[in-house]
Amino acid sequence: MAALVYSLCTATALICCVLLLRGYQRSRNKLLLWGGLCFAGLTLNNGLLAFDKLMVPEIDLFFWRLMVALIAMLVLLFGLIWDLQ
Repeated sequence: MAALVYSLCTATALICCVLLLRGYQRSRNKLLLWGGLCFAGLTLNNGLLAFDKLMVPEIDLFFWRLMVALIAMLVLLFGLIWDLQ
């Protein structure tokens, strides 16, 4: 059951990433780009979570997952601040 939930979370983040980046490609709205890049990082984060919990439960990847999520959020924050100027 856990594998299904992890897979669905990763797939949802990937779909959001693709849709946001496709929207950016059509409209060239920078906020869509930053949101898409953020969701790309969140997709990677969810993939690491699934790998951590299902494939190698004896190795703790919490720090690396946290760093990926932090970078993804910082990308979005940078984009929000950059678009305000």
